[in-house]
Amino acid sequence: MVSLLILGIFLCVLGYGLVRSYIAANELARCTWDELLAQVQPVQADGVMAVALNHLVPTKDQLQLEPEAMWEMLGGLEGLLRMRENGRILIALASYVERWNFDEGVIIAERMRRDGLQLRRAVFHVMVATFLGRRAIRIPFYLLEAASSYYLMKQRLLALYEMNHVGLYPRLAEAL
Repeated sequence: MVSLLILGIFLCVLGYGLVRSYIAANELARCTWDELLAQVQPVQADGVMAVALNHLVPTKDQLQLEPEAMWEMLGGLEGLLRMRENGRILIALASYVERWNFDEGVIIAERMRRDGLQLRRAVFHVMVATFLGRRAIRIPFYLLEAASSYYLMKQRLLALYEMNHVGLYPRLAEAL
């Protein structure tokens, strides 16, 4: 009986999350380009880049970046939450390109959705560990994944705009 109750609660929470995600995605799809750009929150871009490149482009001193330093470079939990929220907006900005270059816009947006999924997953694991008050051994790996995913999303989006709409590129680069 208790297991059925737990399963029911889990399914309700999952259903709520899916509906909420669907509604949020539809709201972003109805926004203009300027409205989307205005929703981008500032993140510590230099810190994100340093942590991401440490993971994506390993060097001989790749283990010198300590977990506490990564945490600070990413802006802590607040920075991770901003990156997660910005990820949704970056995907919407990539989808916006489909209006003038459908083929490339669809492919890059899908790549970014996959990066965004990894970003959300990593942030979720960090949030759970933080909420439970544990500093799990895996937290640094989730920080690396979150920074790398966000960095890749940003770079993909900038390259997409640089190739497809040079007029909007400078404003986008400045906002990111």
